[in-house]
Amino acid sequence: MKILLFANTDWYLYNFRRSLAVALRDAGHEVLLLSPGGPYGARLGELGFRWIEAPMQRRSLNPLRELALLRWLRRLIVAEQVELVHGFTIKCAVYGSLAARLAGVPARVNAVAGMGYVFTSGDVKARVLRPVVSSLLRLALGGETARLILQNPDDVALFHRAGLVRADQVRLIPGSGVDCRRFTPKPARESGSGSGKKGAFRVVLPARLLWDKGLREFVEAARLLQSEGRAMEFLLAGEPDPGNPAAASEETIRGWEREGLVRWLGHVDDMPALFHSADAVILPSYREGLPKGLIEAAACGLPLVTTDVPGCREVVTDGVDGLLVPARDAVALARAIARLHDDASLRARLGAAARAKALREFDEQSVISRTIGVYRELLPGV
Repeated sequence: MKILLFANTDWYLYNFRRSLAVALRDAGHEVLLLSPGGPYGARLGELGFRWIEAPMQRRSLNPLRELALLRWLRRLIVAEQVELVHGFTIKCAVYGSLAARLAGVPARVNAVAGMGYVFTSGDVKARVLRPVVSSLLRLALGGETARLILQNPDDVALFHRAGLVRADQVRLIPGSGVDCRRFTPKPARESGSGSGKKGAFRVVLPARLLWDKGLREFVEAARLLQSEGRAMEFLLAGEPDPGNPAAASEETIRGWEREGLVRWLGHVDDMPALFHSADAVILPSYREGLPKGLIEAAACGLPLVTTDVPGCREVVTDGVDGLLVPARDAVALARAIARLHDDASLRARLGAAARAKALREFDEQSVISRTIGVYRELLPGV
């Protein structure tokens, strides 16, 4: 059986869905990977997968270009005799599913990780696009041969209220999972010793560098805590996403570095090693599907601070396996980080509970098994 996995970046396929592709291949299926071009396409090829570069511009609003993309996708799906199309993120879900419907593909699965810029931003462009995208989603996601995978209960409720999809077509699966054999608790060290420069307490924000990940609040919290004379190091692990309108500019990030507020690591290949060097992981996001960085940090047994918003509160229960703060509140974020800095026993308790929850709810093999279970609802032979 030939299965197409379609995402808006090759980075996403490599980092979030590589294990699913491997599991499908190991089960005897042919897997075709599709995304716009990027450096990770070659890495996927090195793993023995067929990766095809899609002529897709993520921020394009040109109707002729978008129609050409839809036609290209339909021709590809027909030529490759694809039997199941799985699209990730809203644009790929819409275009992949519409092309699959036009091509007569017997099974369409879509996974939407959060509502994205169009639904979360207050920008004029986002508000104008919202009804258009909603209509396209209804068309793309409908039909008896389609399933929609969402990552948190808030998004399930939102899609239901908006009438975007029938409730019986939705499946709730928490993210893409985490490899709990690779992401393991960091080696023990003396309480309160710190792991940053000169023993500083090291705080990491692992995410694409988008404003709606809470970058502004993270930097302001760093400014507040450093003004108190606390020995802390604030790290940003990730790159700006030029395909996203909410991306922070490199100039802005370099400016924070020059102020001594943060250290920018850029893309980090060895995330377990980074987490092993950290004392806490922070994600002050405005809304998520299910944040991969948080569950990876949880699997490493780190205390977490995140916002009480959809997606994040599925990972953290306040006071149990992390701390929750209101979104867009830098002062509350700073106080939560300070609380962890001051209390080594609290850090240890929250970190141990986070690891237990990652094993129980977010292990990658469980997520893959449930995803393939959705495929089997449509095609029993998968």
